[in-house]
Amino acid sequence: MSAFSNDTQEAITLLQALIQIPSFSKEEDKTADVLEKFLQDKNLSVQRQGNNVWVKSLENASNKTVILLNSHHDTVKPNASYTRDPFAPDIEDGKLFGLGSNDAGGPLVALLFTFLKLMEKEQAYDLIFAATAEEEISGKNGIASILPKLGIIDLGIVGEPTLCQMAVAEKGLMVLDGTAKGKAGHAAREEGINSIYEILPDLQWFKDYEFPKVSPTLGKVKMSVTQINAGTQHNVVPDACKFVVDVRSTEQYSNEEIFEIIQRHVKSDMQARSFRLNSSGIAATHPVIQRGQHLGLEAYGSPTLSDQALMPFTTLKIGPGDSARSHTADEFIYINEIEKGIATYVALLDGLVL
Repeated sequence: MSAFSNDTQEAITLLQALIQIPSFSKEEDKTADVLEKFLQDKNLSVQRQGNNVWVKSLENASNKTVILLNSHHDTVKPNASYTRDPFAPDIEDGKLFGLGSNDAGGPLVALLFTFLKLMEKEQAYDLIFAATAEEEISGKNGIASILPKLGIIDLGIVGEPTLCQMAVAEKGLMVLDGTAKGKAGHAAREEGINSIYEILPDLQWFKDYEFPKVSPTLGKVKMSVTQINAGTQHNVVPDACKFVVDVRSTEQYSNEEIFEIIQRHVKSDMQARSFRLNSSGIAATHPVIQRGQHLGLEAYGSPTLSDQALMPFTTLKIGPGDSARSHTADEFIYINEIEKGIATYVALLDGLVL
């Protein structure tokens, strides 16, 4: 690692310490301890709520705009295909292995060292760095729980693995529970109303319907029926068939608007688990996007969900690592990606005027 900058080497050491500690969603207290101590050792005034840790570049209020640098330190659980110890932060062939190394440990430590670097000189904005919890489950005790304490934010940089390209839009998520009603009867006789047959037209509609408005960056709204459950035994006509629909929204529709359209078209009773995970986007004319384009960064629409969905202000998702490696067995991030991440974040934000 001697070929890398001091910041990169220190960032990798911190990431290795985090990888060694299991930090599944809602169980991130030990990694929160590590991050809190690391920031305190930098003589920063650290704040913490639950497993969320944050620090501001200026403790007292100012009239400057505010940029939030945010990523998460929770992980999913390792899948069954792992061949390595998911908590062993080994470095081989330029790769740092370990659960959460790519999603989103690399972006997290790159943003932290970007925060420290940008603090070295006066900027036109104030900075907040926040390492937050429960991102993998869009939990209520993650970023959403501390936003009231952070104050007004003008721009959020969300650290996720994007190969350091700009995810200028992100699909939202809405999960629906549907129930088709029938009437129980004996399967041997012509009686009852089979709820499984009642659901068929609705299943066909979810498969075929296309929402008229198409996003220039995210494409079409996507609906997928992902679970179906009906019946109690082979000789009873089922009186209820329950199913689940995964809806990936775009900035062309709010989740509430999509739900209203669905209700108008299907016979089944539909219930939304939540409307809170809406799509997000940032204008091509925004100064940070203009800066990114000047740096030669690509802009694209992301199909995957992040904490952007919970932020009611302008955000950009960008970071080192590759989304294709997220949640995979033997997860890793290239060490040089972390160095590139710090350099990209600094180039994107240093001297930026919103």
